[in-house]
Amino acid sequence: RKALQPASKAKHFCNAHARVLRRVVLGLLGVAYLCYFIAACYLNFQRALALVVMTALVVFFICWRFFKKHCGAKVLLLLHPVQKCFRKSWPWLKWLLWVALLAGLIVWLALDTARNPEQLVSFGGFCVLVLFLFACSKHHRAVSWRAVFWGLGLEFLLGLFILRTTPGIQAFQWLGNQVQVFLGYTTAGSSFVFGNTLIEDVFAFQSLPIIVFFSCVMSILYYLGIMQWIILKISWVLQVSMGTTSPETLSVAGNIFVGQSEAPLLIRPYLADMTLSEVHAVITGGFSTIAGSVMGAYISFGIDASSLIAASVMAAPCALAMSKLVYPEVEESKFKGKIKIQIDSGQEQNILEAASNGAAASVGLVANIAASLIAFLAVLEFINSALQWFGSMVDIEGLTFQVICSYILMPVAFLMGADWADSPVVAELLGIKIFLNEFVAYQQLATYKKNRLAGLEEWDGNQKQWISERAESITTFALCGFANFGSIGIVLGSLGSIAPHRKGEFASIVLRALLTGILVTMLNACLAGLLYVPVEVGDCVTFFSTANFSSTSYTIYTCCKQLFASSVLENGTLSFTGSWAGQAESVLWLTECCGHYNRTSCAW
Repeated sequence: RKALQPASKAKHFCNAHARVLRRVVLGLLGVAYLCYFIAACYLNFQRALALVVMTALVVFFICWRFFKKHCGAKVLLLLHPVQKCFRKSWPWLKWLLWVALLAGLIVWLALDTARNPEQLVSFGGFCVLVLFLFACSKHHRAVSWRAVFWGLGLEFLLGLFILRTTPGIQAFQWLGNQVQVFLGYTTAGSSFVFGNTLIEDVFAFQSLPIIVFFSCVMSILYYLGIMQWIILKISWVLQVSMGTTSPETLSVAGNIFVGQSEAPLLIRPYLADMTLSEVHAVITGGFSTIAGSVMGAYISFGIDASSLIAASVMAAPCALAMSKLVYPEVEESKFKGKIKIQIDSGQEQNILEAASNGAAASVGLVANIAASLIAFLAVLEFINSALQWFGSMVDIEGLTFQVICSYILMPVAFLMGADWADSPVVAELLGIKIFLNEFVAYQQLATYKKNRLAGLEEWDGNQKQWISERAESITTFALCGFANFGSIGIVLGSLGSIAPHRKGEFASIVLRALLTGILVTMLNACLAGLLYVPVEVGDCVTFFSTANFSSTSYTIYTCCKQLFASSVLENGTLSFTGSWAGQAESVLWLTECCGHYNRTSCAW
């Protein structure tokens, strides 16, 4: 007992002064971080720019929380007369606001599409898809137009910021690059377990371990409470602006980061009492987005990381809006108003257990993906063989599932903004995504992208080997969702396990939610086509002066195409037009291009 007395006294002292000790420790850590931050900025501010942005965000939210806690009530009291006046003027003010927004949209479209008229096709497709969803509405007169317009407005503003503004482009490009670097750390674990040869040559050992790593990291973030905090903030923005209820908004916000079977777990205690409209929103949110874990696998294929992140973020408000358009609220929700939703932080006792549980939980997902790929690709090959056999009976050669999809969905692909020549390929990928799954579709899209970047010929006979960058961007957004027939069983199984007595109700609305989810991803693609800015090719003459023609690339292909177009053969004399005319090396460059590509200009 005497030996334990000092320890007992120390424990008692710590318990009695826990608050003071906590502040002292936090203060010391804060001072240490401040010294580190100043040193990093002093040594190289450009290198420390990301650290500055993250620190500024953390400081902002800490200050906002402090201000809200100590001064929020006083500020609200001071602003009460202004709020009262605003509510009184709102009936006519809102119409003035809508007219101003509509006029601004028309002016912006006129100015923006003057240079690229093909963008209007995407805008027309966007309007057609929204009207089609309204035609499929369960209760046309009960539609909450506030939710619809706010959701589409938020989607448009997010798209405008991400795809058009310099800060948005740089921020999401940086985020995408960091995600790629972060996922690259998977190699350390997978190479140790499987060896370098397997992870370089075999798909299963190259891409699937990323899902294990990402699931482990997400589990740690949940244990620390970081994911719950982010999801709650996004949910609050959507709820306040769109007027939706807390549980449905929270689930849709969660779908940005987690899958269609994990997001409903965020609202497990509330699912049994939710209305059918709210459940429809939950299911639609799952169909309209992809999980962060499989996103890592798609990035490993070579799909643009920033586009995948942007598609998931933009899909959340659009999914909520279109869900309320297709299945409006006609019941009295128990969650209407400012009810506060609590998110379970999990049962893990420490961070190591959280990491272990996250990795273990991903094993089933990895096995499911591997089994699905084996089954779906085998079934697709069988279907194609059967279709070719039936086609040969009536002298139709080359009839496949992809060909049928390319004809059926070709108008939809064109409405989204793809060129008519690219539309069959985009439609084929859409068909694979809807009837099989997006994993297979993204794998094929990655093949087309690799062919383009490798500088292959666009056409190999009658077969297109790649699609344009614009079509690639549109397709990336269109495929970014779990909306396929195979996901119906996953959704019904996960929801049915939470509320078994409502299985019949879930089954009655799942097909309508599937259609909504499919069209939400297409609306995202239309917006990507509307906001897409063509990448201008640089000065090809300057590029060719330093180019190495031992291998091809997309830039070499593009510049060779320009050179072929500028060459003129008259009376056996070869000449060039444009910027190539005064270049002594033009003939040499043409010879190099003819070594890779066969054109009529090469006959000289």
